[in-house]
Amino acid sequence: MDFIGAYAPSHLTFLLEGFWVTLQVAFLSIALSFVVSIIVGVIRYARIPVLSQVFATAVELVRNLPLLLIIFFTYFALPEIGIKLDKFYAAILALVIFESAMISEIVRSGLNSIEKGQIEAARSSGLTYMQTLWHVVLPQALRRMVPPMVSQFISLLKDTSLAVVIALPELMNHAQIINGRNVNYVIPTFLLVAVMYFVVNYALSIISKRLENRHA
Repeated sequence: MDFIGAYAPSHLTFLLEGFWVTLQVAFLSIALSFVVSIIVGVIRYARIPVLSQVFATAVELVRNLPLLLIIFFTYFALPEIGIKLDKFYAAILALVIFESAMISEIVRSGLNSIEKGQIEAARSSGLTYMQTLWHVVLPQALRRMVPPMVSQFISLLKDTSLAVVIALPELMNHAQIINGRNVNYVIPTFLLVAVMYFVVNYALSIISKRLENRHA
């Protein structure tokens, strides 16, 4: 194991560049999947005719597919029908599709957890169904969704490593390139990569616990 060679300044810089791509992909995927999952979850909760059933079918389909297959589809299959995406955006699209399906179930469960009595009280006070959903149900449900959502976001950050299969220049891709230069770099490099993932994910866990305690 060559820790000195593996942690040369050029290698550390190269890993940080890959980690920056990882964080960008994760952040954009989290933001987009959050928005999409809220829309899908609310539509399924409200049981809007046709749309609710279509989304339910799509969610069940995606949840039962491996993320790796979805990544292959967005990068290799979409060009066959005229939609060619850069590796960066193909990875984001795959993650958004997969994570939106997962998070939408968290959203739907959170909405269903709100007591029916509150909904009836809001409706009896003169609020419409949508006003009740927006002002009474959704704010409370979002607070209850924080812990499982953050857990899913942590999984999303780790799942970005699967984009290595399409050679996205993210952290794992750069780690493999460094390891290819010298077999003695493998353990030191992967140890550092593990620490980098751990620091970010642990920070997210702490934020989740604080948010949960604040709204307890």
